[in-house]
Order: sequence, then C-alpha cells, then structure tokens
Amino acid sequence: MYDVAIAGAGLSGLALAEILEAQGLSVLILEARGRLGGRVLTEIDPDSGLAVDLGPTWFWPHRQPLMAALTQHLEIPSFSQRDEGENLSLADAGKEPQQTPPISLHDNAHRLIGGMAQLTKALATRLSRTEVRLGHVIQAVSDEGPHVRLTWCSDQGDGEVLARHCVMALPPRLVGSLTFSPALDWATLSALQHTQTWMATSAKAGTTCSSPVWRDKGLSGSAFVTHEQAVLAETWDACDATGDRAGLGGFLSLSPALRRDFAEGLPILIESQLTQLYGPELEARASYYQDWASEGYTCAPADLAQEPDDHPPIADSVLRGAHWGEKLYFAGAETAAHDPGYLEGALDSAHRVARAIREAHEREDLLARPANAAALESFGQWMAEQRTTGFSTYRATLSRSLMRQEREQLTQRALLAAAEEVFAKALTALGGLTFDGTGASVIEGRSSLLPAVQAPFKPFLDGLLGEVLEFNAASCALSNFPDEHKPPRDYVNAMLRDVAAAWVEFSQDANLLLLGSHGDDASAGAA
Repeated sequence: MYDVAIAGAGLSGLALAEILEAQGLSVLILEARGRLGGRVLTEIDPDSGLAVDLGPTWFWPHRQPLMAALTQHLEIPSFSQRDEGENLSLADAGKEPQQTPPISLHDNAHRLIGGMAQLTKALATRLSRTEVRLGHVIQAVSDEGPHVRLTWCSDQGDGEVLARHCVMALPPRLVGSLTFSPALDWATLSALQHTQTWMATSAKAGTTCSSPVWRDKGLSGSAFVTHEQAVLAETWDACDATGDRAGLGGFLSLSPALRRDFAEGLPILIESQLTQLYGPELEARASYYQDWASEGYTCAPADLAQEPDDHPPIADSVLRGAHWGEKLYFAGAETAAHDPGYLEGALDSAHRVARAIREAHEREDLLARPANAAALESFGQWMAEQRTTGFSTYRATLSRSLMRQEREQLTQRALLAAAEEVFAKALTALGGLTFDGTGASVIEGRSSLLPAVQAPFKPFLDGLLGEVLEFNAASCALSNFPDEHKPPRDYVNAMLRDVAAAWVEFSQDANLLLLGSHGDDASAGAA
C-alpha cells in the first residue's frame, strides 16, 4: 500500500510528488498518457535545436512566486519574452498588415531555456523513490475505510492499487467522468462538471525559421489577425534566448471543428499567413502543432460545448477541500485559489494538497488522544441529532413567511435561518467540551483540529438540503411559487452561497475556541 496515489503526471502531480517524497511518504503516480507533463509539451526541432512550446509558454516571475522559486530550485534559467519592436495588426485579408506602436504585450513574461518541459523533466529526475506508471488510465476510485482503491486499465492489462490518500491531479471535468464509490456528493460533482478546463479548446503552432527576418525589419514578432479568414489569431517571437535559433509561435483562430476539417492543409495555411505578415523573405522550415481539443486526456465534451472564457474563474472552493475523511483530494491548475489555469496555479494546488496531507497525518495523532476522541465522539452524536431540529426551524420559518404573504426568496431565507441556528448552538456545544491541542501546528492561523470538528456538518447540511427540496416539491402551499416549489440550479447555488458565508463565520469562531486548547505554544507552530 502506498501513502499517496496521484492521478496525473502534469506539473501539479510531479511537484506534489516531490514535496511528499521529501516528507518521507511513499508515492505512486498514474498517468494516462505515454509521456510526462500533461499540458506541458515541448518539441525540440532536430535540425535547429529550437525548443517549441505547444502548451504553457510563459511565466511571470515578478508576480508568480511559486514558479520563480521552482525554477531557482531546479536551477533552470529563463529569459524575457522579446517585445522590442513594432507590432502588427491585420484586420483585412486583402490588405497589408499595419504596424502599431511598440508596447510591452507580455508584461515581462519569461520563457525557460530548453522549453517548459524542462520543469517536468527536472522534477521527474528528482523523484528517487516515487513510482511513475505511464499509460495507466484510471477508471474507478472507491473509499474502503482506511484506504482508497484505484482501478486502472493499461496495455499490460487491468489492475488496482491501494493508497491511504488519493489525489486527482487532472482537469476537474475528466475527474467528474470517473466512477466513484460511494458517489461524490451533488455539490462536489457539480463543481467538477462546471469547472472549465483551461486551454482545452485551443490549439498552438510553432514554426522554425532560417532567420528572424522580422527583427531585421524592426518588428517584435507579435501580430494580431482579426479578419474572418484568419488561421492564426496571434503570433509571437519564439526564438531562443540568443536569437540564433529562430521561430514564431501562434494561437489558432479556427474553431475545433474547422481545425478537424482543415487538418491536412493547416501547415500550408499557417505558413501562408506568416508570409503575409512578415514578407516573402521569411523562410519557414519545420512546423509543429498541437490541438488540445483533440486530446482526450485534456478536453472533455463539456469543454467543447462551452464558449471558452478569456480565463477561467476561481473554481468552487469545494474542490479545495478534503473528501472521504481526508483520503481524497483534487489538485491541478483549475482548482487553484491563485492563478487558476496557469503553471503558478498548478503549483499552488500542489502545495495546498501537500499541506493538507501533512495536517491529516498530524491530525491522526491528535485524534488518538483520549480527550480529543471523547470530545469529538460527543460532538458528532450531538450533530447527528440536529438534522431534525434544523428541518423544524426551516418549516417554522417558511410558515411565518407564508403567513406574512412574503413571496421572494422564501426557501433561501428559511434554509439560512435553520443553518445559522444550528451553527450558533454548535458553538455553545463546542465551548463545553475539552480538547487537547498541545503541540499541534497552526497553519495560516488555523488549528489542525478544525477539520475534525467541521466533518459532521457535511452530512448534516447535505441531509438538510435534501429534506428541504423534497418537502418543497410535495408542498401544496408552495405550488404557486415555481422557483420555491422546484428550485432551479441557480437558486440552489444562491442558497448554498448564503449557507457557505454563515459556515465561514462559524468556522472562524470554532477555530478560536480550538486555538485555546493549543496552550502557550500555539503560535510556535504557525506557518
């Protein structure tokens, strides 16, 4: 049995494995592809040696501290993306491109010497004890009490493995398509299915050139093409740090469907547009191309059906929590609280999960203490009795609203009143219990005992919401209020946001109570 099994060998999975291995844990990485890196993909041109990034290309060291620290840690040098020179704009397919004033388009972005794959390669070489299995496609994940069972298929046959913790470092929508036993709760599954995969419907091209003729013309290499016949929407200078190895990069403007239709002719179309932009002197040599929409281990059907955002918003916080009694976690760039979708976000998620697993191990020791075991058992029993109380409060509040002939947000206000009443009583109940937090760490001001106290609330809230929806659907009094009778998804989400805000306030107050159990050394372990 492994301490941790990680699904996905992208930057997040590999960075997480390095941190966990340093903590002395045994780690297994299962990767569906036949290569490492996930969406990090660098092609090395055999003739020129130019590194062509077809996945993430840049990072911003001045505002992405985790990436800056990792490149220093791995001793991988970087260089600034070239922005010097005039930029080009082409809005009419029948006219010449127009020069625009030179500006810093890339905000001092950096590229890595040798390409972004240097990150994942360097991390992989540092994993001396972690086992990495390529070509292993996760099919099912099951909670079996003290451990998690992962089932996979591969060219060598099907198999399974047991681990004390499981981390899904995959795009959330792909995670949502797996079989979980028991099934994930509604809120988690909804969050997985509605989290857009960054760059899932995009395609990138890279072209090596005999020389950077655009530089000789005083051009930056950056161009924006907006006419309807455009093949490339944007280009940039993709030369190496010295400029000796010349190349141009570009994002395709064609939709995934059109890219499939024109697949065979795309290299010619791309070269033709580059010639239109930079003149007949441009001598293109080799072309590289990656359509992420055709990548089954990146792009989900829901991504193809959705109009992509300029950048994905921060995902639902439920994806940053622990599940299955701190045995299941979600990582990957989309789950990050900072810079979601970027490499920085991938690292943010890796550090979050590593911290959570470390806390979980510490918590095991804390919960084994007699005082804590007794207090949590008592509190858990008390919480189990509150579902009936909460539902009674909900019905009473709803009845009062109907008697006052109120018509707006009936369910929302009644559910919040029920939750807040239980939260208030819970604080009183916690204040009467004795916890032993001596020696426990305090991370970002939070007691490591807090998740154990929070755990009984999830089944309470899930059960209360289920009863509320069932009651409303059968209520004659609410039949004249369609949104209350059978609340639509947006309304349910609004209710959950209200309860979540009250939950945060309760958790902060509960944390203060628990910090008092840490003794005089509570601040010594702060991190």
